Amino acid sequence: MSAVPTVGIIGGSGALGSAIAKGLLRNGYLTPEQLWISNRSGNAAGFDESPGIHFTSSNQTLVDACDIVIVSVPPHLAPSIGIHAENRLIISVMAGVSIEQLQQFSGSDRVVRAISNPAADIGLAYSPWCVSAGVTDQDREWTRSVFGAFGQTDEVPNEDQIDHFTALIGPVPGFVAYFADCMVGYAVKNEIDPKVAERAIRQLFHSSGVVLAESEASPTEHVNAMIDYAGTTAAGLEAMKASPLADFVEQGLKAAYLKAKDIG
Repeated sequence: MSAVPTVGIIGGSGALGSAIAKGLLRNGYLTPEQLWISNRSGNAAGFDESPGIHFTSSNQTLVDACDIVIVSVPPHLAPSIGIHAENRLIISVMAGVSIEQLQQFSGSDRVVRAISNPAADIGLAYSPWCVSAGVTDQDREWTRSVFGAFGQTDEVPNEDQIDHFTALIGPVPGFVAYFADCMVGYAVKNEIDPKVAERAIRQLFHSSGVVLAESEASPTEHVNAMIDYAGTTAAGLEAMKASPLADFVEQGLKAAYLKAKDIG
């Protein structure tokens, strides 16, 4: 295998696959010549600014050319990818498809099951992963570097955690957008112009995300600090904590988790 891996993405023209591809290229982790993409047409649609990428309609051609094969197709299409990859590292970002299934579909014992999200395109994805018994130390190093190229990443101990993370971080903006929409709705009900309300809440979530990402304080510590300050936000937080909000959030996440368990 080469010192610098050649990476192929099966389904690399889809929403998640293309985001990963662009994330790998944007910061120079890969040159276009080190990247292969397979799709049904074999064409380069959506990648006009990256000449040099290898496109193919043959998944097996991609596998034969690459050290690392990322599988990013809808879960129900996993059995039809039609590859034999016994000497390749397979990284799946498909929801609900187990390591055992991936081994059967690919013929590889070196399988990483992961979840990521389209924020990879802008270098802001979070991508947890777990491994099969056949994964080597070199495979782990490659997996960390691939996911680290477009965000943050952690190895987790089992597949059940991947299903939980599918519910937690798979959607972008997803649940966060829903909470923002509720806040915009409150503002509009109180006669604030919808465009102004949306601009304000967008900026709130943008700044809050940066603060949470860059601060050493945990989310709990941020909440407690606001409550200790005893201002207007404290009054709102106390009311929310006294409400069933936390239970409702848990219900939503559990529903998403159960769907992740069933979708494959």
